[in-house]
Amino acid sequence: MNPSQSFADQVLHATTGWLERAVIGLNLCPFAKAVHVKGQIHYVLSWSQDTGGVLDDLAAAMQDLLAHTRQQRETTLLILPNAFREFRDFHGLMQKADKLLRNLKLEGVLQIASFHPQFEFADAPAGDMAHYTNRSPYPVLHLLREDSIDGA
Repeated sequence: MNPSQSFADQVLHATTGWLERAVIGLNLCPFAKAVHVKGQIHYVLSWSQDTGGVLDDLAAAMQDLLAHTRQQRETTLLILPNAFREFRDFHGLMQKADKLLRNLKLEGVLQIASFHPQFEFADAPAGDMAHYTNRSPYPVLHLLREDSIDGA
């Protein structure tokens, strides 16, 4: 189900705002500022609401990222505004996403980082500020090129 354009704009605005204020503004990822300024981050909205649909969108986003040069598209954020609102369910998705990466023989080529509004590190207390390093306005799967990580 594709929502209204205004909701899509709201999701993108919230996500880019989070990236600018938290990830770049707090220097959580020094790699992010350069690719953001150069316009090399690709934002993809997945309107899928189930695991199968999200994994299909993830596979397409992986292939699309690799179809572009690093200068054109360094990284992709797959944003899931309609799925995996509960962090426990999202954690299960991550296991399947990593399996998809292996099945597509892209392990060592791409990495998937995860962000979620309720993100919590398993070994940190519930109120720990460390959780906020991986909290985003919506569930997000971040596709990174391995060679870009090595270069950074």
